[in-house]
Amino acid sequence: MTEFKTLKDFSKRQKKLLAEANIKIKEIRMCGETGCDVLGAGEIRKAFIETIEARKLGSAVRFKVTGCHGLCAAGPIVVIQPSNIMYTSVTAKDVEEIIEKSVLKDEIIERLLYHDPATGRIVARVDEIPFFANQNKQVFRLHNKIDPLSIEDYMAHEGYEAMTRVLFKLKPEQVIEEVKKAGLRGRGGAGFPTGKKWEICSKMPGEQKYVICNADEGDPGAFMDRSILEGTSYAVLEGMTIAGYAIGATRGIIYVRAEYPLAVKKAQNAIEQAQKTGLLGENILDSGFSFNVEIRMGAGAFVCGEETALIASLEGRRGTPRPRPPYPAQKGFRGCPTNINNVETYANVPVIFLYGSDKYAATGTDNTKGTKIFAVAGKVNNTGLVEVSMGVSIRDVVYGIGGGIRKNRKFKAVQMGGPSGGCIPARYLDLPIDYESLKSVGAIMGSGGLIVMDEMNCMVDIARYFLDFVHKESCGKCVPCRVGVRTLLDILDRICEGNGTLEDIGRLEELAITIKKTSLCGLGQTAPNPVLSTLKHFREEYLEHIIEKKCRASSCIMLAESPCSHACPAGVDVPLYIGLAAENRFEEAATVIRSRNPFLSVCGRVCDAPCESRCRRSEIDEPLAIRTIKRFISESGITAKQETRKAKKKESEIAVIGAGPAGLSCAYFLSQMGRTSTVYEALPIPGGMLSVGIPEYRLPKQILMNDIDFILSGEVELKLDSPVKNLDELSKKYKAVFVATGAHKGRMLGIDGEKLEGVTDALQFLKERALGKKPAVGKNIAVIGGGNVAVDAARSALRLGAEKVTILYRRTRAEMPAYEEEIEAALEEGIVLEVLVSPVKISGKNSHVGGIRLIRMELGPADDSGRRRPVPVPGSEYELACDMVIPAVGQYASVESVRNALQLTQSECIVTEIEDGKTSLPNVFAGGDCVSGGTTVIDA
Repeated sequence: MTEFKTLKDFSKRQKKLLAEANIKIKEIRMCGETGCDVLGAGEIRKAFIETIEARKLGSAVRFKVTGCHGLCAAGPIVVIQPSNIMYTSVTAKDVEEIIEKSVLKDEIIERLLYHDPATGRIVARVDEIPFFANQNKQVFRLHNKIDPLSIEDYMAHEGYEAMTRVLFKLKPEQVIEEVKKAGLRGRGGAGFPTGKKWEICSKMPGEQKYVICNADEGDPGAFMDRSILEGTSYAVLEGMTIAGYAIGATRGIIYVRAEYPLAVKKAQNAIEQAQKTGLLGENILDSGFSFNVEIRMGAGAFVCGEETALIASLEGRRGTPRPRPPYPAQKGFRGCPTNINNVETYANVPVIFLYGSDKYAATGTDNTKGTKIFAVAGKVNNTGLVEVSMGVSIRDVVYGIGGGIRKNRKFKAVQMGGPSGGCIPARYLDLPIDYESLKSVGAIMGSGGLIVMDEMNCMVDIARYFLDFVHKESCGKCVPCRVGVRTLLDILDRICEGNGTLEDIGRLEELAITIKKTSLCGLGQTAPNPVLSTLKHFREEYLEHIIEKKCRASSCIMLAESPCSHACPAGVDVPLYIGLAAENRFEEAATVIRSRNPFLSVCGRVCDAPCESRCRRSEIDEPLAIRTIKRFISESGITAKQETRKAKKKESEIAVIGAGPAGLSCAYFLSQMGRTSTVYEALPIPGGMLSVGIPEYRLPKQILMNDIDFILSGEVELKLDSPVKNLDELSKKYKAVFVATGAHKGRMLGIDGEKLEGVTDALQFLKERALGKKPAVGKNIAVIGGGNVAVDAARSALRLGAEKVTILYRRTRAEMPAYEEEIEAALEEGIVLEVLVSPVKISGKNSHVGGIRLIRMELGPADDSGRRRPVPVPGSEYELACDMVIPAVGQYASVESVRNALQLTQSECIVTEIEDGKTSLPNVFAGGDCVSGGTTVIDA
């Protein structure tokens, strides 16, 4: 490596290096950063080098260890150029085969290719993998191309071209103007404009000024700065040199935590190589400008990420912040004007001067230009480092690049900005990412940590985790942070242990706001963000912890024993009955289930099995088939008669209105307590929607009656064909009344033509069939909806003689709430499924249905659940011929018999108290679908 004394020397050598880089040769590129090293990259490197040497391929094959490729979840990664083939999870045993097949013969080894977790597709080329194709790499443009230990490799890819343009073509004030014009904002915190910060520092008087690179990256889950230093330290040095020229500084310091040994090693190597070649040091390239850089290692205190604390640490003092002003740009390191930016900010600077400020500013949003690197971690398939244009949505990052949520679970939130950031819920999935938009929802950009969470994450516990981190990292200098954060943490500990009170929520909010306003530095001022954001967006989880002593995510140990049991609305002890079944102790297993749920046989067939989604086994491979095991227990010859304690009075004490799952469960548990009850049912058969809403091919009537007979074998009296017309009279006759009238009324579509003959509500259609009243069926039927009721109605219509049945759903198939096995069965039976369509009008012929007008839909912004709202596509309307329309788009609570007696919600459900189901009448209680609206069997 020769020393460049002048610009001419540099340009001559760079021209030669560029020419050599363009020579087509087989090149094996392998990630050599910390993540892949941990996974065994060292052995793989050794194997490649030894194999290439042994086969004497040195002149035909180049092996290069590069920086991070980004897709850490698939490491160690190897890329073959120029074919651009990427292999994942490579081991040393694969090396021989890779060289033999892919390097020498251009063959592809399919087992090592990338498998797209979203589609299951096998992808060979890097540029076709969504993780890479959906990024915009500027700072990371060389990360998977160059050898981090070779300054000449960096030069061969336009390295130091930006610095030479600046030193020889621009004045310092012009440099600052270009940075301001580009719109670069600091990438390490609140996003202060970089050009403005440089300008302030440049105007400060003083013979000595400093440029400091803040590489004290302490956020849990964040490793952007570390990766840049490990992969392209030269870019950081180049950016720092340009900053030094702009503000008039001759000395630079990289402050990096000692926990980053590989980053320190590569940055030190870059400094030494730059000094040897004359690109760093005295009189750079005979330009008259001198700039030297040194590395200082910190002990890893999170608070030293704050500028004044960092300076204190550099000066050999305890790393604690001081009040501002004066700001570091005015009075910083050793009392001199000091410019501090983080690693990523400096790495952006060469991009501006390579491609121009206008081109740089063309990327991003109005207020936030350029790109941002995020460390994507948590419950997402593709974890790793990504670089995207400012303004992309959270959905683009999580699903377009990240490949979606692991195990096909539901997205819940992202935590952005590190411990000082906030939690952003699913309804903001389509929020464009920039500094202002994140601030508006209670988060910050921070250094770029992005932690994805699913329904297995408890938001109260998440807030507690980050607050605990901040508490431990607080310097303790100011009372609001030292004492206030500890007090916040104590309150959260109580709530997570099930000892919280409703007053604690008010205390959390009041104290958090006070800490934000009065803390000395940014650490304390932003420490309450996780608490405030989770209170704002996930308050219901705090209430569940306090009122119901329940953690819906099964994360808080004191409030949950096993995730599967905790996920069961009935609280059945799943591990216990599965263990008993495994020992063929079916009678005992049934007893365990029936202690919490009398509908053993029913739930073994039609339960939506929320327990399976939380099964710990799914973290290894697949969840246990819990619902199937329950069905097996129910079919194992168990006793169909309960043992009950005889009530002291033979006369019923409690009246239950409705013999559906909620009403019969209430009567059963009363019987278990020794209380007698009478169940009043308006229909001629018991079971409610279990009897009249679920077809017999899914839930045979004899199976249902087995469970009902078991319930009735206790102290329960059943009166069929007995509608309750006067709640007041009933409440005077009995000590208490439980209302469980269900949700038997279907919602209509709210479009023209609904009153035409041939439009039949799905619930009414299924009920008529169940009661033996063969409903009229057309030849060509359109069913509107995507739930189980829609699929049940469609399959029933086919069985009743329909020639063609089409299910029309306004979202995608993946979003259909119906059970996947039921959808598959419907399609196998010949039912047609059309998705992303919505009805506009039902057409008629002679007062009868003649067709339905539809409009095609496309997915728009997210709704509160995070699902993208379907929006109409203008001009896409079309007509579908049919002679019958069956809407199946929801249910109304059946409250006609109690409408004038009880308080109702706006959605026509009975108002009850959360704790005990009390209604507006003193001795009347309610539960099931008439309170919650149409839900699942196990919920009722």
